[in-house]
This record gives sequence, structure tokens and C-alpha cells, in this order.
Amino acid sequence: MRNISTAVLALFLVPIFASAQHRTILAIGAHAADMELTAGPILAHQKLLGDRIVILHLTLGEAGNPKLAPARYAEQKRREADAAAKALGAEIIVGPYFDALLPNDDAARRYVAEVIRQVQPAYVITHWKNSIHKDHSTTSAIVQDALLWTELEAVKTAHPAFRGVRGLYYADNWEDAEGFKPYMFVDVSDAYDQWKQAVREYEMVRGGISAFAYFDYYTSHLRELGALAGRKYAAALNVDDSSKRIVLDALH
Repeated sequence: MRNISTAVLALFLVPIFASAQHRTILAIGAHAADMELTAGPILAHQKLLGDRIVILHLTLGEAGNPKLAPARYAEQKRREADAAAKALGAEIIVGPYFDALLPNDDAARRYVAEVIRQVQPAYVITHWKNSIHKDHSTTSAIVQDALLWTELEAVKTAHPAFRGVRGLYYADNWEDAEGFKPYMFVDVSDAYDQWKQAVREYEMVRGGISAFAYFDYYTSHLRELGALAGRKYAAALNVDDSSKRIVLDALH
């Protein structure tokens, strides 16, 4: 029964992201490398389908290198983020915030709402609501509220209200695992090699900064998800419980 369920889920995303009409997908991460590692395979896959890809890094993650001062590591992370974006075919925006000090306030929500209004994405991908990293859970909360603010005329920013976001999705991150259950599986086999090239632009992914084996974990995880989905490589997304509704005219 589990194999049948995962096969259905593997196909469930097709009518959402696959279309002759090219759209914009906005991925919002707490730190540079977060979205590339987690949503990156999907972003690369969608780019191959002709979609516009934009990544917002709220911070550069400059506090994560014990061997470098934050200012020096920020310069390195910015160069790495640019290189990774080029490999993915993505545009990037870097927020004005500092690693580990991301504020959970109205100003941050207004900033993200302004970015959404400017970029005008059809879909937004961000962190799951629960995380062992405070910046991740804060980002999730900011994005959820900012999506509402994006639609409200009463919230004034440089760009007018925008109501074109069709869906909010949560990326599969090892640090955001509490309560995360893969709901949609996306076949990313065609973009796997491109994604590997992109994430290896980051020293933290190649190894030598963190004890966590980022590259090994995410490459093997994509293969594991691919096995569950009946594909070579797959990436998973989750949605809010209120969005877990599939309407069919009949069983197929």
C-alpha cells in the first residue's frame, strides 16, 4: 500500500509546476545555501522547464565558520551564493539581516512582502515551521505572514499589493525535521548533476567547516526519496495541513 501511495504523490506535483506557461518560483531561506541544498534540485528542475527562479537569502549565514570572522565569511558566502545561483540559473537577493539575529518582527515581514510584490512569484518555497535552528523557524513564520501582507492594500511598500501566489511549499531540511512529512515528491533526475555542481560551490557543503556531511546527506537523501517515489532521484515538499486536499472527479 505504501508503494501505491508514494507513486501517486510522485505524480501529484506535475499539474502544479509543469506547464507550458513559464512562471516565477521564489525560494526564501534563512541563510545562503539553505534553499540550494533543500529546494535546489526542484529549482534546477523547474529552470530546465523554463521557469524563472529567484532565491532570497535573508542572511548570508556568516556566523557559521569558526575559522573566519563573520565579516570575512560573509564575503566568501556572497561569492559562493553568486556562483551557486549561476549554476542553478537563478537570480538572488540578499537580505539586510545578520546570521543568528534574524528578527521575528513586523519590519522583517514588510521586507519580505515587498520582495514578493517585486518578484511576483507563482509559488514560494521556504523552511518548515519547526527547526532546531531559530533562524529557520523565524523565516517560516515571517514568510507565512508576509504572504498575507503581500495581498493587503493597507500594507504599503514600494510595490503595490500582489495576489498571484498560488502556493506555499516547505522544503525538506535535516534541521527542520520535527513534524515534517513529505507530501509531494518531485522527480529531479534531470537536474541532479546540475544541482550537485551548484551546491558544491559552497565550502560548507564540500566539507571542512562543519562536522555535518551536507553533500553526502543530501545526495543520498535524494536517492532515498527517488526510491520511494519510483524515480531515480526525487525531492520532497510539504504543505500546511489545511492545504492537504485532493479533489478528483473519479478514481483513475
